[in-house]
Amino acid sequence: MFKKFKPVLIKFLKTFIPLAFGLLVFWLIFKKLEFRQILTILQNDVNFWIIALSLPFGLLGNIIRAYRWDLLIKPLGYRPKKSNLIYSFLGTYGVNLVFPRLGEVWRCTMINRYEKIPLSVLIGTMITDRLFDFIPIGLIVMAAFILNVPYFEAFIAQNPGMFDLIYNIATSVWIYVILAAGVGAAWFSFVYFKEFALIKKVKSFLLNTWEGIMTIIRMKDKWMFIFHTCLIWLCYFLYFYICFYAFPFTKDLGWNCGLIAFGISSVSVTIPIQGSMGVWHFVVIAVLTGFGINSVDAGAFALCVHSVQALIFTGMFGLFGIMALPIANRKK
Repeated sequence: MFKKFKPVLIKFLKTFIPLAFGLLVFWLIFKKLEFRQILTILQNDVNFWIIALSLPFGLLGNIIRAYRWDLLIKPLGYRPKKSNLIYSFLGTYGVNLVFPRLGEVWRCTMINRYEKIPLSVLIGTMITDRLFDFIPIGLIVMAAFILNVPYFEAFIAQNPGMFDLIYNIATSVWIYVILAAGVGAAWFSFVYFKEFALIKKVKSFLLNTWEGIMTIIRMKDKWMFIFHTCLIWLCYFLYFYICFYAFPFTKDLGWNCGLIAFGISSVSVTIPIQGSMGVWHFVVIAVLTGFGINSVDAGAFALCVHSVQALIFTGMFGLFGIMALPIANRKK
C-alpha cells in the first residue's frame, strides 16, 4: 500500500515543503508590520497604471527567452515552431508557481511531444539556458556592489555579526576538508559505482550540460545569443524598476537602488519556492529600508509588486501558455 502511494507522497512533499517554508518567511516578515497601514498605502498611494506599464516588459523578456532557446536548439539540427517555444516558456512560469523548478522539465516535455525533438537534447539545452542566466545575475550583483560601495559599507557596519560569521566559515579549515572529501567521494562513486542508476543519472545530467555548453561554442549566432541575453535582463530590470515610480516613497530613490534590489532579488528567485514567496519580499524590504524607506512602506512595495507581477500576471500568462499549446497543436 505504501509503495502505491509513495510517488504521490513525494510529489506532495516537494510541493508542500517549499510552499510552507515560503509562507513561514512571509508570515515572519509581515507579522511585525502594521498590515492596516499597508492596506491604506495600497488603497491610496499606489499608481497601478504605472505598475501596468511595467508588465509588457516582463512578457517581452519571456518571449525573448523563447527565441534565445531556439538559438540553442538550431545548431543541433531541429527547427521548432516559435509559437510552441513561446507558449512553453509562458507555461513554465505558471507550472513553477505550483511546482517549483518542474516548469523547466514540463516545457521540455511539451516541446518533445509537439516537435518530436529528443527529450535528452531539450534537457541539455534547457540546462544551458538556465546556467547562462547566472552570468548576467552575477554581473548585475557585481555592478550593484561597485556602484554603491557606501551603501554596502554602511550595511556591513550595521550588521557586523553576519559578516564575522561569513568570514569565520570561509577561513575554517573544515570547509576545505569537507570540500576535498566531497570531491574524493564523487570520484570514487563515478569510478566504482558507475553502473548504479543514480550515478548514471548524474553522468547523463553532466553530459547534457557539457553538450549544451559546447552548443554555445559551436553556435554561429554567438553574438545574437549574447544580444538576446542582454535584452532579456534589460526587460527584467525595467519590469522591476518601473514599479519604483508607482509609489511616492520610492520614485526618487534612483536606478542604483533599483539595481541593488533587482540584483539581489534575482538571486532569491533561484531558490525553489513557489513564486519566491517570502524570500523575495525579505530581500526587497531589506534593500529599501537600507535606503531609508520605513519598513511599512517597504512592505507595501514588496507585497504589491510581487502580488501583481509574480502571482497575478505570471499566473495569468502561465495559464494561457499551458492552454495554448494543445490548442495550437490540435492537428498533431
